[in-house]
Amino acid sequence: QVQLVESGGGLVQAGGSLRLSCAASGRTFSSSSLGWFRQVLGKDRECVAAISWGGGGTYYADSVKGRFTISRDNAKNTVSLQMNSLKPEDTAVYYCAATFARGGSREEVYNYWGQGTQVTVSS
Repeated sequence: QVQLVESGGGLVQAGGSLRLSCAASGRTFSSSSLGWFRQVLGKDRECVAAISWGGGGTYYADSVKGRFTISRDNAKNTVSLQMNSLKPEDTAVYYCAATFARGGSREEVYNYWGQGTQVTVSS
């Protein structure tokens, strides 16, 4: 029903920027809520940002507010995460997720996941 593929990860120095992109396939992409999650080795997965089906509602973790921006382009079936002022603690595997339910920051509500893309921020 929905397939997600992330791209844009890589190695960047602290203070730099990266833009992650998630390409989705599926006829009902525009009806989905979308989220970006990240997982650090040995830590729980956490929601970084989320966006509603219509794009009018967004959520950001306190740790990334003012630095990260989530956006979606329903015409292109993509969701992006612009990451600025990156810090070493942002190092993680980043996952794109989708749901046709309410959405939000809880990973339990998302039932479609990408394979993840590695982001490494060096000091």
